[in-house]
Amino acid sequence: MIASSSLAVFVTAALGLLVLPGPAVLYIVTRSAAQGRRAGLASVLGIELGSLCHAVAAAFGLSAILVASALAFSVVKYAGAAYLIYLGIRALLGRHDASTEDDAPPRSFSELFRKGLLVNLLNPKTALFFYAFLPQFVDPHRGPPIVQTLILGGIFVLMATCTDSTYALLGSGVGRLVTRRPGFPRLQRYVSAGIYMALGVAAAISGEGRK
Repeated sequence: MIASSSLAVFVTAALGLLVLPGPAVLYIVTRSAAQGRRAGLASVLGIELGSLCHAVAAAFGLSAILVASALAFSVVKYAGAAYLIYLGIRALLGRHDASTEDDAPPRSFSELFRKGLLVNLLNPKTALFFYAFLPQFVDPHRGPPIVQTLILGGIFVLMATCTDSTYALLGSGVGRLVTRRPGFPRLQRYVSAGIYMALGVAAAISGEGRK
């Protein structure tokens, strides 16, 4: 259903975005370092469940937009491309989002799970990311968009679970690596910015070719 070339680009882009630590990863590593690996994994499960909810919402929302109007879907796709470019520019300028950081971690694993879920579920930037990222790989001519979006969203969340769990297991050692190496924040900004902007530009160019 999804073209193998598009799927390969999606997996590569998603992996590039996921392996570079962002606010959610730093939140997970902080919990793991402060309360142990199980606490980090509990935070991972909560965060990824929130991401899955956003992916499902994006799938149904984008499908409804396409049913209403193919033009509206194209507008959403172009807007998403512009938003990805904006994220790239913001990453390049080094703006930091600390929305998932907290100096007072909850004590129980269930509380950590709920906090991770709520932090991600109530974050409008996460919702915007899924609405911007997933449509770039959806081709209405290759099957139901809702199915394609659910597949892509599921793959992304599964990959995020794997990478974030790795950070949780590595714990405080990774925390020292990502926070104290002088060149790492700059590398993170450049790579993230490059991925976001390349996706946005590629989406806009490919959209022009389908007119």
